[in-house]
Amino acid sequence: MKRRKFLKIAGGGITLSPCLEQLLIAVGAGVSADYRNPDIRSLFESDSEEVLTLTEAVFRKCILEKIMPPTPPLKNRWIVPGGSYYKGQWIWDTMFVVDLLSILPGTGKLIREIFQNYWDFQDRWNLKMPDYAQDMITVAIKTEPQEVRQFSQIPILAWGVERVYHRNGDKQLLKECLGRLERFHDWYWRERDVRDIGLVTVGSYSGKLQHARWETFDYECNMDGLKLTAHPTRKDPNEGAWYGDICVTGNTSYLIMGERSLARLAEIVGDKQMAARRKLRIDKAVRAMRDYMWDEEAGTFLSVKRDTMEKIPVATIGSWIPLTAGVPTEAMAGRMAEVLASAAWMTPLPVPTVDRTHKLWKSGAFWRGDVWPPTNYQIASGLSAYGHKNLAADITDKTIENAMKNGISEHYDSVSGKPLGVKDYCMSCTLVTMMLDGLTQKYKVRLRDEPRGQ
Repeated sequence: MKRRKFLKIAGGGITLSPCLEQLLIAVGAGVSADYRNPDIRSLFESDSEEVLTLTEAVFRKCILEKIMPPTPPLKNRWIVPGGSYYKGQWIWDTMFVVDLLSILPGTGKLIREIFQNYWDFQDRWNLKMPDYAQDMITVAIKTEPQEVRQFSQIPILAWGVERVYHRNGDKQLLKECLGRLERFHDWYWRERDVRDIGLVTVGSYSGKLQHARWETFDYECNMDGLKLTAHPTRKDPNEGAWYGDICVTGNTSYLIMGERSLARLAEIVGDKQMAARRKLRIDKAVRAMRDYMWDEEAGTFLSVKRDTMEKIPVATIGSWIPLTAGVPTEAMAGRMAEVLASAAWMTPLPVPTVDRTHKLWKSGAFWRGDVWPPTNYQIASGLSAYGHKNLAADITDKTIENAMKNGISEHYDSVSGKPLGVKDYCMSCTLVTMMLDGLTQKYKVRLRDEPRGQ
């Protein structure tokens, strides 16, 4: 990803259009707004009017309208996912928003504030929790008076920081984030890789099973038999049954992906010791996933029972996230592409969250057959990185075409393409990220100063 010259507008003495000035003032104030003036298009170009309309709608509805003013306990501006239920700043959801938000000039301070909310939570949490639980970051920093969540989420904060840095070059962001990120990653390995083999499970200090499931793609079929147990090696009588007995492909892959980002960022700031520590974690986890989770017959990675390494014989959306994290060998990735291209996964709108031939598949079921833009984006990113660009484009072009037809939504029916969940949900901003990252062939949009073909 190349630095964008137009990002130098901020502080560069360049006069902005009146519309863009108003847009940035609103972002600075942290308020919702409805931008009907099409001037935001001045940042982008495309051969398709439909694509420009979608891009504008995404930035307006999924990004700018999701910026909230400080709301206790969040001391800074924050990102709300959308809808009436989601009142707080999530981990997974927010990273896709800050990635695209960093394209807009003048948003560096706002993005630093958004990340500071996570570090503020870390400090509040550490004041109350024992050593083993130190440095967790919750799934969502809920606004008061909602209760504090006792579990985390898909660990892609470091990926988000890296994406922002490569767009806007904010070294202050790296200074504020890298140490905190490493502490969060160390918590994750300590409390979720409870056998210290390089594979992570899910869990919750509340002891509630559904809370543990909420750490990942929560209704995945591969976790139907999940149970929470005591820690397998610690014998503290004050601890409860907080640890899942299934190691999941999705979160293990995401943690590897986050570690790769953290290692690269450590190299950028010259912290070679941090980079070396993270590389040890990456290598161990990649080996473990290949050794224990790869299934040649299934042609993908399968979750396993924590204590026996027995594979759970159902492929789900998490089975494909290893592509995004660079886990498979070239041969494994080729086999995965072959399976993804089969009828089991190539529903009219791909990629379903469970194999279409599985008995529990239902085209509109929540994480049990539906389709989500962010997972399609990340799967396509992985496929493209391994050279399977046509398959990646097939997935992304169909995803974008469906959104143009049925609107921007949280998720979709994998057969009819019907929108499901929350309209204009924040993570669906990845519809534009797919195009900006060059994953599409039919539908394309570029930053205005970006050469064609990039």
